Formats: sequence, C-alpha cells, structure tokens
Amino acid sequence: MRKRSHATSEGNPLEGAGAETRLSSRTCVPCRKGSAPLSTEERDALLPLVSGWSLSPDGSAISRRYSFPDFKTALHFANAVGAVSEEAGHHPDLTVGWGYVTVIFITHHVRGLTLNDFILAARVGEIPADLS
Repeated sequence: MRKRSHATSEGNPLEGAGAETRLSSRTCVPCRKGSAPLSTEERDALLPLVSGWSLSPDGSAISRRYSFPDFKTALHFANAVGAVSEEAGHHPDLTVGWGYVTVIFITHHVRGLTLNDFILAARVGEIPADLS
C-alpha cells in the first residue's frame, strides 16, 4: 500500500480560481517518518500552478532559473529566497552567478517532491524581480 503524500494534508490545492495564490499561502508540513513523495498524478497537477518551473528528467525535483542585470541583484534575490525558505523551514538548492539564480526544490527526506516544494516554488515566484 502506498503511503500518504503531503498533497492531501490540507485539501486540494487545485480547487477553484486563484489556485497559485492559495498555494503560496499554504503552510509547509514537516515530513513524518514514512512520508512518501507525491504521485506522478499529484505532481503533474501541481506543476502548472507554479509558472516557469520545470520538472527534472527523473521527476524528483523542480527548478527555475531567474535572470538579473548583474550579480548584486542576483545575490539580493538569492538572499530573499533564503529568507522565505528559512521562515517556512523548507530549503532549496541555490546556484548563484553573475546575472542568474537557479532554484531547485526537492524533499531529500523522501527523495522526491512533496507539496512543500510547490508551496515554496509559488512563494519564490512572488518575490519581486527588482530588489536593487
């Protein structure tokens, strides 16, 4: 029997209009022992709610590359991502370079994606691009 994933822990995020906004206002739930990653169906239903994010080839992570006019702005954005992630207690892998930040979400504990990854992707998508 498949263990329950986080996708159903707080109801269906796909119901009604404005689902992306509601997704970003959800609360991250810590993984419990025996937690399972999202099913392919759950993952595929959530991916369209986080505009600009891509699924990794093996389906275990989502990522997005953000472009900026210089290193300073990219670094400010990376710090903002860090602050949002720290507040939620769920942290991405970040790559910062001149004019770009790549953000990758995966829940290492379950070796795949959970609802938390999509919640944080939606929150990161709300960070203003111009932080200078």
